[in-house]
Amino acid sequence: VGIAGLPQRLGASSVVVVGIAGVVGVLVAMLAMGEGFRTTLAGTGGNDTAIVLRGGSQAETNSVITRDQVPLLGSLDGIARGADGRALLSAELSQVVNLPTLADGTDANVQFRGVGPSAWALRPKLKIVEGRRFNPGLREIVVGRGAQRQFKGLEVGHTLKLANQAWTVVGVFESGDSHDSELWTDVDVLGPAYQRQAFQSVTVKLDGARGFRRLKAALAADPRLKLDVMTTHDYYAKQSERLATLLSILGKVIGAIMALGAIFGALNSMYAAVSGRAREIATMRAIGFRGLPVVTAVMLETMLLAFLGGILGAGIAWLVFNGHSVSTLGNNFSQVVFQFRVSPALLWTGLKWALAIGLVGGLFPALRAARMEVTDALRAQ
Repeated sequence: VGIAGLPQRLGASSVVVVGIAGVVGVLVAMLAMGEGFRTTLAGTGGNDTAIVLRGGSQAETNSVITRDQVPLLGSLDGIARGADGRALLSAELSQVVNLPTLADGTDANVQFRGVGPSAWALRPKLKIVEGRRFNPGLREIVVGRGAQRQFKGLEVGHTLKLANQAWTVVGVFESGDSHDSELWTDVDVLGPAYQRQAFQSVTVKLDGARGFRRLKAALAADPRLKLDVMTTHDYYAKQSERLATLLSILGKVIGAIMALGAIFGALNSMYAAVSGRAREIATMRAIGFRGLPVVTAVMLETMLLAFLGGILGAGIAWLVFNGHSVSTLGNNFSQVVFQFRVSPALLWTGLKWALAIGLVGGLFPALRAARMEVTDALRAQ
């Protein structure tokens, strides 16, 4: 009976549905942002490669690896060898540069990475999709597709002015991870351009399943190398932890504040619905319905409205935000381009929040309906 009467209370019912939809939409969008950032960084690298940093360094920005340490690294056990017998490693340098954004033309930080000849073999997911690779020894750049979509002047053939020198964009690559946000060039060209004498990291190919343990043991046994090593998967996943956690907390705090408003809206609407149906409820009580069925009837009505609001909010969040590309500042103080990721787990989280709001918002009106005196309700009408 209560559900059948919902069209007669369309305005009050819409308040509940729209309020809960707003809560769920904002919550899912915020969590999708953190999930997208985490997924992008966690998908970078793998367990078959490792990154070497200065001992105690948390990121490439505060790491220094001197040039004389690189040959020593290449001689260690646990690193795979190429067909020529040389260690598969890439000594790399990361420089933050400013480029204007496509959105509003303001400058933003972009990671300009210098890599060695083996960098392509170490990252097989990275594919040139337009143009070609840069030639070693020349001021040529290849750019990630994500960076190209966010910043001006990164078309193939365009010339950039960086470090008071002209650099030519010769190619575009896609990798499906955080490298999509970067610019790449020859490390031996990037270093002198920015007067950098040392490297910041060395990425290596591991020799089999036990390669990481062997390399870690070899580093610990060599007193000349006070360096730390971790798999590239673990390194990039660790870089995402802080921001992903912050976005998750922020989303839940904002969602909780909005949920309070939605609960009060549900309370007002359901109290009004109970008052308007006083005679109906009293009649049901008079013909034998006890308090529990009355509570159940009112709660089912509220939970149905909450469910509809949750579906509406989750659907809007998925349609508007899923796959939407944005960029934010990463641990290297440069922009990381990523996409919102509205996963089934986040949709279920939003729906649970909606049902929780409906439960709290409908409980007190339901108890009031169950405690209503039959004679007073009939007399009031």
